[in-house]
Amino acid sequence: MLRMCAKPLERCIGRRHGDVLLWHNDLKQHASGDFSIAVVQANSNLEDQSQVYTSPSATYVGVYDGHGGPEASRFVNSHLFPFMHKYATEQGGISPDVIKKAFSATEEKFFQFVKHQLPIRPQIASVGSCCLVGAISNDELHVANLGDSRVVLGQKVSVGGKPRVVAERLSRDHNVSYEEVRKEVEAQHPGDSPVVVYIRGVWRIKGIIQVSRSIGDFYLKKPEFHRDPRLLQYGHHVPLKKPVLTAEPSIISRKLRSQDLFLIFASDGLWEHLSDEAAVDIVYKNPRAGIAKRLVAAAIREATKKRELRYKDIMKIERGIRRHFHDDISVIVIYLDNEKASKHSKLGFTTAPVDIFSHNEDKIVEDPLLLKY
Repeated sequence: MLRMCAKPLERCIGRRHGDVLLWHNDLKQHASGDFSIAVVQANSNLEDQSQVYTSPSATYVGVYDGHGGPEASRFVNSHLFPFMHKYATEQGGISPDVIKKAFSATEEKFFQFVKHQLPIRPQIASVGSCCLVGAISNDELHVANLGDSRVVLGQKVSVGGKPRVVAERLSRDHNVSYEEVRKEVEAQHPGDSPVVVYIRGVWRIKGIIQVSRSIGDFYLKKPEFHRDPRLLQYGHHVPLKKPVLTAEPSIISRKLRSQDLFLIFASDGLWEHLSDEAAVDIVYKNPRAGIAKRLVAAAIREATKKRELRYKDIMKIERGIRRHFHDDISVIVIYLDNEKASKHSKLGFTTAPVDIFSHNEDKIVEDPLLLKY
């Protein structure tokens, strides 16, 4: 009887081993090398979703950082890649046009879902998700982005005859904390002043949201919603002349080069605590296996310094409350071994669990990499 009670009691008083809010896959193969993935949950419901699709000819990477709830990021996780595959098949391969069509179709499909749910769940109109996607095919990389998740390239260069690795950001943060993004939003809404407001120490669109692009957030995109009495009872009264957010992704395309070593895709939970250069340095100087988990640990270590805590202390804090210390964090590291590309890579998905706590609660194990922090 005592043995049966031990685990629940330890959880109740916070004496547990291992981080039940962490999930990771240390190393797997894709068509052009290896990849590593890790996710740590801080919210009561995990709002980050992430996935990697591999085939002999292409690799897709997705990081979806939800806000207002998990519904939008989960929806994107289920629908975006199938749309990309559909349009790529129809048009003979992946391209910026294919990616834009997939984003648009996902946004429209989610809008139909929200309209259907609105009578019973009015607050779903305020749920949205940032969306970061990478596609590698035929030695070409496409990156599409909505919001402030980010992809950073680790690239080998020669300085004074000595090799070193530098960071190159390949995505643009659509966040009004940046002056250029604020000016962009204000220029798009000349008759709607002030469209960006400084409130509680940060810049926000309509005093509500920091990102200027997303999937969902239809109460900030559909003017007809601001008169809906079902939304008014939840405080979502935002008079609009036209949408203040967009689902149009910014896309970059480039040929992969021999000096391109790896890509770090991550939600803003990582970049809040690690610079581009620091993250690239960690990946370059450490073993591949478990590298995504190592980046998560480094970010949390930086977060704990602000509170004079250790990772061991953070692991005792329950989901929901843990959000006061750091955000959900999703990290995917893609190695680019072009000369070692395996065209025998299998078709398949690697997708993080929808909720890490539920997935891990009966699988608590010690992890030396994390406990040392």
